[in-house]
Amino acid sequence: MNHDVIIIGGSYAGLAAALQLVRARKSVLIIDAGQRRNRFASHSHGFLGQDGVEPAVIARTARDEVEAYPTATFVEDMAVAISGEKDQFSVLTKAGENYRGRRILLATGVADELPPIDGLAERWGQSVFHCPYCHGYELNEGQIGVIATGEMSTHQAELLTEWGQVTLLVNGAFALDATARRSLEDMGAVIEETPIDKITGVADVHLTDGRVLSFAGMFTASRCSPSTPLAEDAGCALEETMMGIQIQTNETKETSVTGIFACGDTARIPHSVSLAVGDAAMAGVMVHRSLVWP
Repeated sequence: MNHDVIIIGGSYAGLAAALQLVRARKSVLIIDAGQRRNRFASHSHGFLGQDGVEPAVIARTARDEVEAYPTATFVEDMAVAISGEKDQFSVLTKAGENYRGRRILLATGVADELPPIDGLAERWGQSVFHCPYCHGYELNEGQIGVIATGEMSTHQAELLTEWGQVTLLVNGAFALDATARRSLEDMGAVIEETPIDKITGVADVHLTDGRVLSFAGMFTASRCSPSTPLAEDAGCALEETMMGIQIQTNETKETSVTGIFACGDTARIPHSVSLAVGDAAMAGVMVHRSLVWP
């Protein structure tokens, strides 16, 4: 069967795009490996109509809605290669299956590269976060730690003063100049330059001088990149952003390869469920239009 569209990635973005396409009665195959980026978080916030709901519940509800349409097909597998061209694409999966489609939509999300600090990865999505709009409110204006990853961390720390008392943990990530130091201090942030040894408890930071700083929660700017090499291997151009590498797309969400589109966190910044869903809904519309007016 030659599907109208093959969507690679069946999380929030992939499902939002799929919904637009199946409502246009297009044949849509969604290939999903089940690795949602926010699978470590217990609750999702800031998404209208689903605020505070468990991420897995949101994803399951969304999938149920898409599956209700007869032109939607789901495959639980991992896409490993894309070949062909517009109207004649082929997607190979890890299980060895080949699927054909007229258009490809990449909604694969991103992988987070975290600072190499003992205890941080285990708390990612639980008490260490990247988005204040998603998790800042729940910290109840308490003590907030920001683990620096580069100069942009000063802006993250400044923004987070809206949600609580902030301590910027420089941790040797960069040299803090006088202008940035003054700006942080003017906004009430505390600057801590002693390196971090480890993180324990909910968000207890052990410094190398023996002190322990306890926080209600912590934030850090992970460096992001597409979660799979599919786009690059298919010839799609990538671009560098302040948050890492993403797939380059134009105003219609099409990549540099004709007939391959991309949406969600893998193709835009900043990142959140709401923004990914909105971006993907537009991508679904644009993919449909490319089928109507090829």
